[in-house]
Amino acid sequence: MADGIRRALPPVSRAAGRRGRPTLEQVAARAGVGRGTVSRVINGSQQVSVEAKAAVERAIAELGYVPNRTARALAAGSTDAIALVIPEPETRLFSEPYFSDMIHGISAAILDADKQLLLTLSRTAKERTRLAGYLSGNRVDGVLLISVHQDDKLPDQLTEQGIPAVISGRRSQDEQLPFVDTDNVGGGRAAVEHLIARGRRDIAAISGRPDVFGAQCRIEGYRQALKAAGLPAEPSLVVPGDFTEESGRRAMRELLARRPTLDAVFAGSDLMAAGALQVLRGSGRRVPEDVALIGFDDSPVARHTDPPLTSVRQPTEAMGREMVRVLLAEIERAGASGAGGEVPRSLLPTELVVRASA
Repeated sequence: MADGIRRALPPVSRAAGRRGRPTLEQVAARAGVGRGTVSRVINGSQQVSVEAKAAVERAIAELGYVPNRTARALAAGSTDAIALVIPEPETRLFSEPYFSDMIHGISAAILDADKQLLLTLSRTAKERTRLAGYLSGNRVDGVLLISVHQDDKLPDQLTEQGIPAVISGRRSQDEQLPFVDTDNVGGGRAAVEHLIARGRRDIAAISGRPDVFGAQCRIEGYRQALKAAGLPAEPSLVVPGDFTEESGRRAMRELLARRPTLDAVFAGSDLMAAGALQVLRGSGRRVPEDVALIGFDDSPVARHTDPPLTSVRQPTEAMGREMVRVLLAEIERAGASGAGGEVPRSLLPTELVVRASA
């Protein structure tokens, strides 16, 4: 027979089973096939007959055999591991819903792909250099990068080392690495168009970090909406934050000092909008009667403020899943002979969710 199946299946003694976990050889003996056939079944090869596959699967179930994941990965020239790198401090990772939603989507997709996920926080340039050296040792099959800043060299180092990598967002308009991003310009534009449609004319903005391209794009959408409506885009009405609640409070105090008559604010994140809301109410201004307010992300924060925040929804979990899909394709492409082609770029849509704050 093609797979060498023997009709008389030799027994495996209980004593052998008690000496340790079942081996590949024991599975082969129980199934009446060769060791190579068992290996092909375990690795999902199609070059096995239906009868041999059934015999091996039955033997695996009877013996309680668990494949050695590390050995399988080495044999296949892979590690079965994906690194998730977040260049941010723990305080941001555990306080901002964006990261938890992204990680949830990534981990679900990694689980579906039967891979292991390694989470790494690289907060300083020294840590990122050390991480690049670690990753160069063929310890992972690919890398997912979240919240990458414009001056971060780690993505380029990974490219130089031939390690497949995918970025959430972009470092610039002409990003050369595979990325998954949302339509930040369109989201910012939709938010300000909504404010203008509600009769607001003195509209300020709280931007995210200036070195984050997505934050720049949201403010670009803000400017586009003002220009289309014939309203001036005054630089003094844009104050930068860093996506945190405290930076939203600080920026809002500065905006009120500059323009006490402002009647609307677009914030580049829900946390900054929540901080701005506290300052507005503390100053005696009613939201939305006196000042309308819109955030970005549509995180749980938006639903639990008083009043609830109008916010631009970005599909954060879907972004995480899409990043894994793109990375797995890149890993497969890197392992194929003659790999090449266009760099994958995914841009997911945003949606304005209207609530009581605007």
